[in-house]
Amino acid sequence: MTRALLDPGFDYAFELRVDVEDAVPVGGAVPDEGLHFAPITGGDFDGPLLSGTVRSGGGDWWVGAGPVARLDARYLIEARTNDGVAAVDVVNRGYWRIAESAVARLEAGEHVGEDELYYRTAFVFQTESAELRWLTESQFIGYARPEPGRVVIRVFRLR
Repeated sequence: MTRALLDPGFDYAFELRVDVEDAVPVGGAVPDEGLHFAPITGGDFDGPLLSGTVRSGGGDWWVGAGPVARLDARYLIEARTNDGVAAVDVVNRGYWRIAESAVARLEAGEHVGEDELYYRTAFVFQTESAELRWLTESQFIGYARPEPGRVVIRVFRLR
């Protein structure tokens, strides 16, 4: 017997604006694949479910091969709560790929739309804040875009 699957639904939570320095090439385990590290230097976020600041000191590691990269970022955010501010550990992993036709435009600093740039991530949050426990009990996904000196990620909670 086949049962109907639940269609996914998403609630917009907030938009992260994460300031990053230029990536530092680290090297690769195999030819044509390179590991890079981009230090996170700060930022902010706001939206209907959460707002606050991004702490400096985290980083974004990515392994790229051609027009595809696997992303692995870890950093701290400080979210405003009714009691003040609470620290939240963020682990954000995903994929970035670009249409071959858009590579030159992106390198020239031109805008590349989401139809040509697949920049999707999945989040895991950890915090001691009872008020923010909802972050640790759901799956979140992000739709990201690059901007000069930062990455902007719209974060959605999967219902």
